[in-house]
Amino acid sequence: MSRVSPGVVSGASYTALIKACHEGGYALPAINVVGTDSVNAVLEAAARNGSDVVIQVSNGGARFYAGEGLPDAHRARVLGAASMARHVHLLAKEYGIAVILHTDHADRKLIPWLDDLITLSEEEFRATGKPLFTSHMLDLSAEPLEENLATSVAMLKRLAPLGMGLEIELGVTGGEEDGVGHDLEDGADNAHLYTQPEDVLKAWNLLSPIGTVSIAASFGNVHGVYKPGNVQLRPEILKNSQEAVEQATQSGPKPLPLVFHGGSGSTLAEIDAAVSYGVFKMNLDTDIQFAFAQGVGHYVLEHPVAFQHQIDPSTDKPMKSLYDPRKWLRVGEKSIVGRLDEAFEILGSKGRSVARKA
Repeated sequence: MSRVSPGVVSGASYTALIKACHEGGYALPAINVVGTDSVNAVLEAAARNGSDVVIQVSNGGARFYAGEGLPDAHRARVLGAASMARHVHLLAKEYGIAVILHTDHADRKLIPWLDDLITLSEEEFRATGKPLFTSHMLDLSAEPLEENLATSVAMLKRLAPLGMGLEIELGVTGGEEDGVGHDLEDGADNAHLYTQPEDVLKAWNLLSPIGTVSIAASFGNVHGVYKPGNVQLRPEILKNSQEAVEQATQSGPKPLPLVFHGGSGSTLAEIDAAVSYGVFKMNLDTDIQFAFAQGVGHYVLEHPVAFQHQIDPSTDKPMKSLYDPRKWLRVGEKSIVGRLDEAFEILGSKGRSVARKA
């Protein structure tokens, strides 16, 4: 197994990490973050579990990271994502694990956001030899396949010289992720939720010669926690896609780096099947948001007076030590860490970091 330096990976270290997941038969949790609290909790959890991890930000998360008070929403998305990236670059080495730094769903209207972030990575690469991000996601799954792939080719041609990768989506993941997604209709056929292996093969043949590409092939997965029975997960679509590419290209087994979107709420059997078919990255957002909210909520319920009065009216004691944001934010962070302990175990990445220890 190749070892890489701790910190944010790109280029050869990025492909080495993907290869380690492939050969080891495990996947990394990919966590959407919205501020330093969630970033630090993810880094803490990864280090505690001896696992590498994917830290990613959506356009809305980036806007929030920069501050909702900034009047220019586009500028806020760019600056927020850049601020998050620099925070991770600064701290990931100290935590001693490898991090894939990624942006989540960007559809056609958000391409200017990615273009500006790629420009920042180009500037960073010229100055340091490394890009700001590891990879970006371009989600044009709602568009005709030809348009999806043509735009993906153009973007990957910008990313590849920087050692960056591109994640694309084929088929439509149900639900919504910060304004990007597809409504899920109760009782509908939802055939668009299932990617066709021939489309995956076409994408792979077109993109893989250009640079590092990963594919979110939809197999009925949905963003968020959804009602059981609303859709049927069919992880065998991933298996069929791998076999189609393997046979057509005469490559080794499971040549595709696959991504599992909508991992929150999935069963252990569904997750195990997806990982066994070559998924190296599983997105977790809803579960992590709930873990943070649940931790903070329990703390507030345990200390209700502290969130209503600075001085306890029954004892005249100051309540500052209880309402101090560091106290309840830390409880939220620890709740995230606890949920991620489960994720690293389930995905098989615990204790398998490829980062060289000092």
